[in-house]
Amino acid sequence: MLIKRKSIEQVESSRPARKPRYAPVTLSEMDGVRYLHFGTEWVQGAMRIRKPDWPELEYAQQMMAWMLWIKQPQRLAQLGLGTGALTKFCYRQFPEAQVDAIELNPSVITICASMFKLPPNDEHLHVREMDALDYVNDTANHGTLDALQVDLYDATARGPVLDSADFYAACCACLAPHGIMTVNLFGDHPSYAKNIKAMKFAFAQVICLPEVHDGNVVAIAFKTKVALDTEAQAALLERAKQILADTKLPAKSWVKGIASTL
Repeated sequence: MLIKRKSIEQVESSRPARKPRYAPVTLSEMDGVRYLHFGTEWVQGAMRIRKPDWPELEYAQQMMAWMLWIKQPQRLAQLGLGTGALTKFCYRQFPEAQVDAIELNPSVITICASMFKLPPNDEHLHVREMDALDYVNDTANHGTLDALQVDLYDATARGPVLDSADFYAACCACLAPHGIMTVNLFGDHPSYAKNIKAMKFAFAQVICLPEVHDGNVVAIAFKTKVALDTEAQAALLERAKQILADTKLPAKSWVKGIASTL
């Protein structure tokens, strides 16, 4: 089964007074996994029904690669809710952290709560119906995030719906000095080079993990440059072993992937 990257579609109406229109939210199931679609065969996210808090897709697991450098985050944000895979995992794994999830489409929030086991908002979880651009441009969020996970695509997978240098600069502004952003990109699409260029303009350092699934490439962007020499890689491998023991995430493969790109 081909796994397509998650997306969000907003079609602006020619009439300013009308609300945005969205592609229909649909579901499918196969081999114990429930998938989210927006009216096409493209998979927007997945949940293994017996393990609702586990990030089922490999690229979603890679979006947690910031854990190699940040052990105890205090505030995390996810731009693009999808099936809530990252939001649920962060909420369960870091119970003391504040977790924000930003989603423009109200139907996605509703279906995520009813069909993908998204817990209700509480003092640590805030799922907000709003534009991701508004969130990152809000100065109240600047300098507050340890990690920012960005997964914003249109329904036709033509590239992230927010991909400008200004957008990524606002993302960087939301991070604390040690903060890290991970972004789901489409490696075999023209949008890839544009996004990497914009990220490198805004961030001190950008590296990419090897491609997985049907073209997904996770970029890791650092507000402050980190060491990636042999000694640093050895330390990352030790950290990866601890992540694997604690969470079962395949973190050792992330370190090997980083090393392969240097």
